[in-house]
Amino acid sequence: MELRPAGICARSCAFLIDGIIRLAAIYAVGMATAFLGGFGMAFWIIFIFGMEWFYPVVFELRTAAATPGKRVFGLRVVMDNGLPVTAAASVTRNLLRAADFLPFGYGFALVSMLLRRDCKRLGDIAAATMVVHQPQTESRVGLDWVEPIVPAMALTPEDQAALIALAARAPRLTKERLDELAALAAVVSGDAGRSGRDVTRRVLGVANWALGRR
Repeated sequence: MELRPAGICARSCAFLIDGIIRLAAIYAVGMATAFLGGFGMAFWIIFIFGMEWFYPVVFELRTAAATPGKRVFGLRVVMDNGLPVTAAASVTRNLLRAADFLPFGYGFALVSMLLRRDCKRLGDIAAATMVVHQPQTESRVGLDWVEPIVPAMALTPEDQAALIALAARAPRLTKERLDELAALAAVVSGDAGRSGRDVTRRVLGVANWALGRR
């Protein structure tokens, strides 16, 4: 498994977004409880405490393993071995933000992230966690956009079997790999020696013809 650590820039921008969300929520709750007297003030203080210390934990323990700010930049929190972050690890890394903040403005966190190749802050080191870029799912190719095409040459049973096999595999292949394989069979569509999306479309069109789709 390949883990790509998130750098200071992406993490700082994600932190800024989360900070804005927290401030907006705190302000909204403060306005809503302003008319409740002492009870409202007590609730507001407890809410501020919860938002400061448990806002990241709640989101990190969900399926996305990321706060809204991290999700915007395609980041997530995982254990060092790539497994989902545990509750204990999430609580540890977030409680130690107090140490990361020292001496001021997250000074220790910035120094730690600059000196380490895995860009860990002190909380990540203690909790054995990492903030990484979420792997992007490669787009797949379907056959719904392909029109049947009459082959440019007579097809042997072996040729038809090969084309049908290619069509069956097409939805599971990346576009790049499908273009590569289609180029090998481009002679059936009259595109020998050529490659690319248009060639792939015509080869798959011949495959659809071989499947009896007219």
